[in-house]
Amino acid sequence: MTSPRFARGFFGLNGLVVLVGMIIQLSVSAGLKGTQFHSPGARIFNVFCYFTVWSNIAVGVTTGMLAWRLERPSEVFRVVRLAGLISITITFVLFHIALAHLQELQGSAKVADTLLHTVCPIMALVGWLAFGPRGMLSPHVVLPSLLFAGTWMVFALIRGPIVDFYAYPFADPRKLGYFRVAVNAVGVAALWLLLGTLASYCDRFLPPRKPQAPQGAPAQVTP
Repeated sequence: MTSPRFARGFFGLNGLVVLVGMIIQLSVSAGLKGTQFHSPGARIFNVFCYFTVWSNIAVGVTTGMLAWRLERPSEVFRVVRLAGLISITITFVLFHIALAHLQELQGSAKVADTLLHTVCPIMALVGWLAFGPRGMLSPHVVLPSLLFAGTWMVFALIRGPIVDFYAYPFADPRKLGYFRVAVNAVGVAALWLLLGTLASYCDRFLPPRKPQAPQGAPAQVTP
């Protein structure tokens, strides 16, 4: 059995990692020079156009809420919780396989990059495996959670030609063409559904992490 206080503390730490990483990243981006976005406001807005940031925000919000209270019966929360877990896992895998070598960062930029691309994904996965809470993930929330990724993709493809900027090479139709980008999107969607189904299946068999009754309190009897 795991102490609810320890679980909430871990979730709170995960949310804090996201917050610190985002603050550093926004500060670094606001001060960048020589980009196509000439004002600090435009550069800050552009940060929120990355799927990595959407993923971290989903994780940060849901872990922050779990740090406040572990019992979350809302269906919307369950969808966002699953979307955060899947998207941050995909972020971690794609970044370290296909994107990490495309940049050389130093100082604060490196710190933010490490927090958002490595530390947060690992903590999110470990937190779910260790503390759950169980019973939140089920097959019927997998498909709705895909709207998270779909919304980002539509947004990226609409904004891209307007500002002539695409956050990721695999989603850049200027280089790949729209057909190849669509194929990549279908591949990510298939991976998303696979991970979501696997997570909801594993959630049924992972050790339950139910809150411990306070010492001296009578045990609850399930009818």
